[in-house]
Amino acid sequence: MKIKNVTVFGSGVLGAQIAFHAAFHGYHVTLFDIKEELLENAKLKFEEFKKLYQQDINATAADLDAAVTRISFTTDLAESVKDADLTIEAIPENVQIKKDFYTKLGTLAPAKTIFCTNSSTLLPSQFAAETGRSERFLALHFANYLWKNNVAEIMGHSGTDSEIFEQVVQFAKTIGMLTIPIYKEQPGYVMNSLLVPWLIAGLDLYRNGVADASSIDKTWMKTVGANLRPMAMADLVGMTTAYNVTKSYAELTGEEIWKNRRDFLKENFIDRNKLGITTGEGFYKYPNPAYQAADFLK
Repeated sequence: MKIKNVTVFGSGVLGAQIAFHAAFHGYHVTLFDIKEELLENAKLKFEEFKKLYQQDINATAADLDAAVTRISFTTDLAESVKDADLTIEAIPENVQIKKDFYTKLGTLAPAKTIFCTNSSTLLPSQFAAETGRSERFLALHFANYLWKNNVAEIMGHSGTDSEIFEQVVQFAKTIGMLTIPIYKEQPGYVMNSLLVPWLIAGLDLYRNGVADASSIDKTWMKTVGANLRPMAMADLVGMTTAYNVTKSYAELTGEEIWKNRRDFLKENFIDRNKLGITTGEGFYKYPNPAYQAADFLK
C-alpha cells in the first residue's frame, strides 16, 4: 500500500509540527482535534513554522504555502479517517485516554489504515488491544522542532506485523527523518530514556530548593557548552506533558519519588495554570524569558 493520506490526531506542540511537516513533504494531511479553537491555534502555529522553515532549512515561501493547502481540519473523528492510509496520534500521555480513543477510532477507520502513536513514554502494548488491529499498530515518535531535530523513533510491540513496521520506517524516511528502529519495547524509547533523566534532574534540583531555574540552566550551559537548558526545555515541552510523564512513571513504577514529582508539578504548575510557554509562565515568564537576555550568562 502506498501511503498518500495522513491523519494526525491532536494539534498540540508535536501534533501541529507533524501535520505541517508531512504536508511540506507532499502528503495530504487531515488534522483532527476536539475543539475548533484548538485547530485555529494550529493555523497560527503554521504561520510561525513558515518563518522557522525558511530560517532553519531554507524552505521557499512557495513550498510552504503549498504545504498549508494540503492540510484540512476537522473536529469530526469519522470524517478525519475516512481516507486515511496512516494515522499519527499525538493526544495526552494518559493510558486511559488513549485506550478510549483507540476503542472508538478502531471502529471508524478503514481496514487499510495503519495506526501510529507519537507517545513519548507509553508502550504500544499498553493499548494495542483497543485498536482492534494490533498488527497494524506501533509507535512513531518525533523530536520537538522535528524539521531540524529530524529524528523518528519507530517501536512496535510483540504483535506488530514486520511489514507494517518497515512501511512506517520508509514513510518516516520520505519526510526527511533519521529513522531509529527500536527492537524491544522500552518506556521512553531511546530519546526520552536520555532526555527525561536530564529534565528530572533539573526538576529535582528546583523542587528540593537546591537552586533556582536560572542557576540550573546557567550551570548546564556553561559547564557542558550547550545551548539547551533543562528548565527552559521543560517550559517548551510544557508542564502538562511533564506532569503526564511523571504520572505515567508513578503508575508504572509505584515509586514514591515519582509520586512526589507528579504532585509537585500539579500543585505548583498545573493547578496554577503555569503550563510553560503556552500560558506565558512556567519556570520562566514569557514572551521575554530571562534566558533570552544578552547578559544571562554574565
